[in-house]
Amino acid sequence: MRISTKGRYALRLMIDLACQPGSTPVSLKDVAKRQEISLKYLEQIVGLLGRAGFVHSARGSQGGYRLARTPEEYTVGEILRLTEGNLAPVACLEDPENRCERCSQCGTVDFWTGLYTVINQYIDRFTLADLVAAERRKTQE
Repeated sequence: MRISTKGRYALRLMIDLACQPGSTPVSLKDVAKRQEISLKYLEQIVGLLGRAGFVHSARGSQGGYRLARTPEEYTVGEILRLTEGNLAPVACLEDPENRCERCSQCGTVDFWTGLYTVINQYIDRFTLADLVAAERRKTQE
């Protein structure tokens, strides 16, 4: 499993929004500058986040984006699953039911299932607030 730039940048965008004071909308142009990410790419990502209800947008000269919920209410897992899709380490685990013809005799299916469980537990254990706190600790050092 490898997280794409879309997933990594979505987390950075969400952290940036969470770090801004108050509930004032944040300009995507400002986020792009702070995060050193292409504005065009951020526009695609924020569209996905907006359609999923993770961020709200405001139009106009004072417009921008803000989180739809508090940082404590987002898990890293839900953000990554939205941007990356299924995070299964092998194709046979991508659907709720394993339809692989070899599943009943496969010596590796339990290993892959265990790995998938650990991945999901790990990414769901952390919230956006945890990542914000980690970033603040690192920038204060």
